[in-house]
Amino acid sequence: MVESEPRFSDAAARQFPLTHWSLVLAAVASSSPVAAEALEAICQAYWYPLYAYARRCGQTPPDAQDLTQEFFQQLLTHRWLAAADREKGRLRTFLITAFKHFMAKEWRRQTAGKRGGGQVHLPMDTAFAESRLAAEPASPMPAEAAFDRQWALTLLELTLQQLEAEYGGANKAAEFGILKGTLVAAHRKLDYAALAAQLTCSEGAARVAVHRLRRRFRELYREQIARTLPAAADVEAELRHLANALAGTLATT
Repeated sequence: MVESEPRFSDAAARQFPLTHWSLVLAAVASSSPVAAEALEAICQAYWYPLYAYARRCGQTPPDAQDLTQEFFQQLLTHRWLAAADREKGRLRTFLITAFKHFMAKEWRRQTAGKRGGGQVHLPMDTAFAESRLAAEPASPMPAEAAFDRQWALTLLELTLQQLEAEYGGANKAAEFGILKGTLVAAHRKLDYAALAAQLTCSEGAARVAVHRLRRRFRELYREQIARTLPAAADVEAELRHLANALAGTLATT
């Protein structure tokens, strides 16, 4: 039965710490353990767009994996963040710019024997990554535009994970399982009568539940985007940029 409003637990919220890019940049000068943990969480969340970028640039799967691993090792163990612009730098822009620089200059000097020899090892499901890449439609999209598209998809995935955790923390995992498909369905194509039957509620309550789910998803997506931007950045502009990236209308980043 659908209740009036989900109440999300603190435990669910703690599963997704505030890894705001601005906070990481502000704390990097003091080598704060909290900032280091936040940066590592950022690396774990956003490795796939960089891996996909390396593959789009013609790297083999093993080389793309080694490049991405080595890049994050360097990012975590060296002071590259000291060069980041706290006022203007977006996490998306910083990572792809630094990665391109790394691929162009640093990696050319690496030998096969040195690959993967760093102390940092992030979990990377490259088998899944390759299956995901294979499912992508073949297109002449530039590698940087493809990176932005994968970045946007990663943010959507993180948002969905957070939303699922919130519903689970509110003892509404079953409701989420029924409703999550409505996030990608057009309003006019939704069968509210069928949803009501599954939720054992009235059709009106089902409509309210769908509305709340979609509203919360939009809120969380906006928050996910804001975490990748400096504090005073234009979130709406980034939303539009990522929407264009998903639509495949970007020529470059």
